[in-house]
Order: sequence, then structure tokens, then C-alpha cells
Amino acid sequence: MRAAVVTSFGGPEAVEVVDVEVPEPGARQVRIKVAAAALNPVDAGVREGVFGGAGKQIGLGWDVAGTVDATGVATAWSVGDEVVALDYGMVKPLGTHAEYVVVDTDAVATAPATADAVHAATLPLNALTAMQALDLLDPAPGGSLLVTGAAGAVGGFAVQLAAHRGIAVTALAREDDEELVRSLGAARFIAGDVESGGFDAVLDAAVLGERALARVRDGGAYVGVIPQAQPAAERGVRTGAVEVSADGARLAELVRLVDAGVLTLRVAETYALQEAAKAHARLGEGGVRGRLVLVP
Repeated sequence: MRAAVVTSFGGPEAVEVVDVEVPEPGARQVRIKVAAAALNPVDAGVREGVFGGAGKQIGLGWDVAGTVDATGVATAWSVGDEVVALDYGMVKPLGTHAEYVVVDTDAVATAPATADAVHAATLPLNALTAMQALDLLDPAPGGSLLVTGAAGAVGGFAVQLAAHRGIAVTALAREDDEELVRSLGAARFIAGDVESGGFDAVLDAAVLGERALARVRDGGAYVGVIPQAQPAAERGVRTGAVEVSADGARLAELVRLVDAGVLTLRVAETYALQEAAKAHARLGEGGVRGRLVLVP
């Protein structure tokens, strides 16, 4: 099968599409025939060597939508099931940017009935990150939440999830993204730097760090999206950072919210798997609204 990998670190040109053996599922694993797989900033980080792994073949891709193709023992999934999944891991020999991928059975959920595979592939990593970040913040219904980077993939899902929970969301994004973030459920909008404070909680998807922390009220909560990179606690503010984990049960909740019309799946562009390096180059240009998606 074909798979996008890196064997040396660098820019988009470091991405290679190579021929490898089709992986076999073990116990409590399934193999998915990939229909679509999203490209995320973490893939660029892997490609650049941010997470290490020098001298190894490293597979790219975390999100997948496709069809169960084979199963190991002790799994409830069946061949032919249409699914989505998160393939967690910074340094792994193969990822979801491939024709087939093997994942743990408890990382899998039934695919949305209301979305095609390309759109479904944008859900797992970013929506799970947003959901798990909100779980860490645990804002009370009626409380105030600032989401930085609200027009991005994680930020957009966070706005929709929080608004659905009855939380008053203020979105921080570029000025020309106001209409978008308000359509996602933001009650208030801030352009540019954070101009007002006193929020009960901040979900810092834009990685502003201390600038975002300063806008949390005394005794509030701050959660970032880069593990172990949150600013130090101050003024009684609880600080933390989400490290996303594969969770099929929570992913199934997110699928239900997609099918209920609560969550919006946004695709910016699609690329053939063979064009993976081109997709990385586009990601590096910035300004992407929605995800770039690879199709084998």
C-alpha cells in the first residue's frame, strides 16, 4: 500500500509517499481502509522533527474516516462498518495518511450518517481536543468563556460545544472571521489582541499564553492546547493543557452532535494522497479555514 512518511526532517519536501506492507490488526484492533484523512498542524510538527524520532520512518496522520477492512480478536466492530477514528501518536511507523491503518478498537466510532468521508475525517482530532479541553475547564452553564483562535479547527469546535452547553462564549479571531465565529454560536466577538478580561475560563487555541491568562478572572481557569506548555498559575487561576487521547465513546458523542446539526465539519481543500507534500505546503501558507484532507 501507499503511505505518506518522513525519513528525514524538514519542510514539505521531506514528505514521501512510499510503498509499504499492509498492516495486520492484532487483538482488540481493527484495520480501516482509509477513505479520507485530515492534515493537521501536528503533522507539520512531526515532519519538522519537533517530537523527535530521527533516523526512523515516521508515519503521518491522526484522523481517519473509512471502512473496517479486517479485525483482530476481541472487537465489536465488523468488516464493512463505516467508521471514524483517532490514531494517536507523535512518532509511529505508519499513520492515517495511507491506504490502510490499524487502530485500537476503543479509538473507533461509527461514522456520521449526515456527512461524507471527507468531512467526517475532520472530526476526531480537533473535536476530541476541544471536548477534552472543555472537560478540563469544566465551565458552569451560564459562565463566561473566551476561546482564542476561534475560527480555527479546535477553536471552532470549542465555540460550538460550549454554546451547546449553555456557556456564554466570546470568540477571539481575525476581524474578517466575525461572521464565521458568530455563526458557530459565539455571543461576543473580539478582533486582534484580547481587549477585555474577567472571563471565568479561557480555552487558548491560539496559544497566546500569558496574554490569554491575563484575561481570566481571579480564581478562574485556563487551558491551552500544547501539553506542558501552559503558563504558570497566578491569582488563584487554575492552569493546564489538554493532551488529546483516543476515546471512541467520546468520539461517538461528537458524531451524534454532528448528526444533530450541533457541530459543523469544515473542509478547506482536498488532495490526493500522492500530493501530500503539496498539502503540507498549503498548510504552511496559513489562513486555512477548515481542514485540508487527503484522499487515497
